[in-house]
Amino acid sequence: MALNPALIATTYEAIKPATMRTPTVHAARLSLHLNIDLYLKLENLQHTNAFKARGALAKLLTLTDAERKAGVIACSAGNHAQGVAYHANRLGIPAVIVMPEGTPFNKVKRTKDFGAEVVLHGTGFDDGVQFTHEMAAEKGMTFVHPFDDPIVAAGQGTVALEMLEQEPDLDVIVVPIGGGGLIAGMAVAAKSVKPDVQVIGAQAANFDAVKADFDDLGTNFGGSTLAEGIAVKSPAVANLAVIKSHVDRVETATEPEIEAAVFDLLSYEKIVAEGAAGAGLAVIEKHAADFQGKKVGLVVCGGNIDSRLLSTLILRGLVRDGRITRLTFEIDDTPGQLSDISRIIGEAGANVIEVIHQRMMQSVSLKQAELEIVIEARDQQHVAETVGQLRDAGFKVRADSDLG
Repeated sequence: MALNPALIATTYEAIKPATMRTPTVHAARLSLHLNIDLYLKLENLQHTNAFKARGALAKLLTLTDAERKAGVIACSAGNHAQGVAYHANRLGIPAVIVMPEGTPFNKVKRTKDFGAEVVLHGTGFDDGVQFTHEMAAEKGMTFVHPFDDPIVAAGQGTVALEMLEQEPDLDVIVVPIGGGGLIAGMAVAAKSVKPDVQVIGAQAANFDAVKADFDDLGTNFGGSTLAEGIAVKSPAVANLAVIKSHVDRVETATEPEIEAAVFDLLSYEKIVAEGAAGAGLAVIEKHAADFQGKKVGLVVCGGNIDSRLLSTLILRGLVRDGRITRLTFEIDDTPGQLSDISRIIGEAGANVIEVIHQRMMQSVSLKQAELEIVIEARDQQHVAETVGQLRDAGFKVRADSDLG
């Protein structure tokens, strides 16, 4: 079976009754910030908070009665696992999900909550997939691949049909790429509806297998990535062929760019997005000059980001924007110094978050103390104004921003 517009159209009708038609919304603040016309397809609002539920449902609906009774098995630590588990449970199909050892407990729990049996094996997708195939053969279960399956890719392609129904005038659609199922399905669907629409892929620079194949370059696999949902070293060969024939170009984003983009989605648009979606926005931000005067669509492919990771990301974003910064003082160890500093900071309109008063460090003289104060300000300019007022009052102070 080949991925084609007819298959995607048939799949769309099949999954429509049990799939959320997620909104495509105008990103007013980001559009203003980037000076482009940006629209977001909010698949983070889909069942299980990711587009993967579409492809999983598409595959499950093609099973025979015997295959349904025998059950399905999948290998995933993230969105595909939950998509398969959710729809299998809804359809009364037994499901086993193979997850890497060390998968965070909350991901295991969410998958189990959807009624699936979870088996922990290996250290990643590549380690687990062979084991999953062997287990499928042993138990007589149907293996539901996260991206190397034309039916699954067709399910993901329905995202493009909805986007172009909701916003027919889109000039460009930017799609995150991991194993290639989403962009392959979306590119085939989009080009069948609107042949002149540009489809641009977005990858993490640390996992750029599709970019390397597309441009006939060597791959760069280096460490981990915030965009773990698209951290795939071996995309499907069939998807790569579709990408070469239907996608206009593939771009990459670095880890700092992806992190900043996830923060921007939250800060500007109040949208919680995972790293894969951040890679898409990072590519748009990086190449914003190319999109001037164009109507650009971005697939916010999922919102399953760990809450602790998100908390740290927010704080780092505030620091990066200068809205949280640390001031370091060398002060005379006499009464009233801290009171005076706090008063000046307050009068400047900034807020004190944390204070560390250190007398025992030998880097300062015996009659002095080192004082660290973390403040919240409007932006870097506000920090500079606050520091200026402190220095005008005679205090020796250094801001972290002075080091950059």
